[in-house]
Amino acid sequence: MAEQDQEIVRIFVVEDDPVYTNFMKYVLGLNPDFEVEVFSTGKAFLDQLHRQPAIVTLDYSLPDMPGERVLKEIREFDPDLPVIIISAQDKIGTAVELLKSGAYDYISKDKDAKDRILTSINNALNRHSLIREIGRLKKEISEKYEFGKIIIGSSPAIRKVFQMMEKAAKANITVTVTGETGTGKELVAKAIHYNSERKSKPFVAINIAAIPKDLVESELFGHEKGAFTGAHTRRIGRFEEANGGTLLIDEIGEMDINLQAKLLRVLQEREMTRVGGNEIIKLDVRILVATHRNMEEDVQQGRFRKDLYYRLLGLKIHLPALRERDKDILLLAKYFLDKFSKENQLNRFRISEEAQTKLLTYHYPGNVRELKSVMELAAVMAENAEVRSQDITFAQLPENAFNTEVERPLQEMIYRIIRSYLNKYDNNVMEVARRLDISKSSIYRYLKEMEAAGI
Repeated sequence: MAEQDQEIVRIFVVEDDPVYTNFMKYVLGLNPDFEVEVFSTGKAFLDQLHRQPAIVTLDYSLPDMPGERVLKEIREFDPDLPVIIISAQDKIGTAVELLKSGAYDYISKDKDAKDRILTSINNALNRHSLIREIGRLKKEISEKYEFGKIIIGSSPAIRKVFQMMEKAAKANITVTVTGETGTGKELVAKAIHYNSERKSKPFVAINIAAIPKDLVESELFGHEKGAFTGAHTRRIGRFEEANGGTLLIDEIGEMDINLQAKLLRVLQEREMTRVGGNEIIKLDVRILVATHRNMEEDVQQGRFRKDLYYRLLGLKIHLPALRERDKDILLLAKYFLDKFSKENQLNRFRISEEAQTKLLTYHYPGNVRELKSVMELAAVMAENAEVRSQDITFAQLPENAFNTEVERPLQEMIYRIIRSYLNKYDNNVMEVARRLDISKSSIYRYLKEMEAAGI
């Protein structure tokens, strides 16, 4: 019991037989960390239940009330409190019924009782400690994802986002989160989940753009052993992982249109089969989707199925770009600066007026993610306790990445930017993907499409 034994553990023994009472005192007294209190009636015990023992051993046959009633009262007071029934009766049927009613264990008063009691108590305490730790972590997660903590700001645009998030958390409706890259779409999705009725269940996220096209189906729905080359074992997909909870499908607009048909069928039927399998798996999953794309335009252009679009539409939450959030920029800048200083044991900084002006006049193509990086660098570069204008450095696209005086299609502009970055970083695709915040597969796709078109 390692850590549990380092503190006093209060155990209530409910037992009316004086001989067995002395036996229990002896057995439990073997552990110096156990503090034992004995009660000879159910009423005397229940009157003290508010003192919250760590564990209860309960005689099944008490003079004033049956063990079932005492157990029921305990369960109503604290459903997680471990209760070990100790009885002279050795009836399997009785034991099964009490275990179904919430008893942790059932032990007969026989020659093996001593070892069984100690083992059961130690196991119950470890389990109870784990339950409490899980509860603490869940509470911590819920507090971490309070709406006002994950999104810093007070601008009208952000207040509207808060209102929509509150509505989304209260209803089991599909939510579509839109916004430019770096605005915090996944954080919003997590906050909705951890403030909803599903918060005790899994939150699972999958980014379609970060997965090779031919593996997306397996990632979503799982596969059976031998379903395709390389499928050496059965694999559970993200839908099954999220069962009972929430699944975020990020960059949904990047999904292959053929796979969209299967996704639509799964959403409608609330059931699925793994790739290469026949077993029908029932699903209870809340779907959240996120995208930086214009989905209406994708539907009009035939890149996204209209029926799936309407199936996913639900409640729409649009995250404004950072340049649209006025003085939220300064609130966020100070937040990131203080956070980085604390994590790195630096003195707290103030931001000079010139630096504030510089922060407010920049357009932030990388949004909140870019501002975070800018302020962390500023903390490193700053001298004394003030961040100056010269400490604020914004990343610039490599020169000649594109010429805005010449009108070109968007796809070609993107291709030229990627090519410029590849030249700058010695064709290191991983580094370019990181700096542009896109997937490697997206880079390869743009190169292939444009080069095939002779660009």
